[in-house]
Formats: sequence, C-alpha cells, structure tokens
Amino acid sequence: MELRIENMTCGGCAKSVTRAIQSVDPNARIETDTADRTVKVETTADAEILQRVLEDAGYPATAA
Repeated sequence: MELRIENMTCGGCAKSVTRAIQSVDPNARIETDTADRTVKVETTADAEILQRVLEDAGYPATAA
C-alpha cells in the first residue's frame, strides 16, 4: 500500500514514520520518500490501523 504523509519532510520524520509502522508490524517492508511525502508499505497489517498509529505519532496519512 502507498500512503501520503503531508508533514513528513525530513529524515527524522521518515524514521518516526518507520518506527510507528514497525510498532504494528515489525516485519513490514517500508520505503519512505520525503520529497514526494509518501511511504510504500508491504505489510499484513490493516491500512486503517496503520493510519491510526501514524496519526497518533503526529503523521496523519491518507491513501496515495
């Protein structure tokens, strides 16, 4: 799945996003792109759960 995260603007943000996703699925494959403000995730976790965890971490996400 691909998510758009408007306020992911730097490497630190990308690390926070990655940690939030890994808190739900430690085995998730994650590719962040701060230039496009997107994250591609290969996971077994539900998209709604990921969006909730990201919002709780301060990074609201929408489907890209």
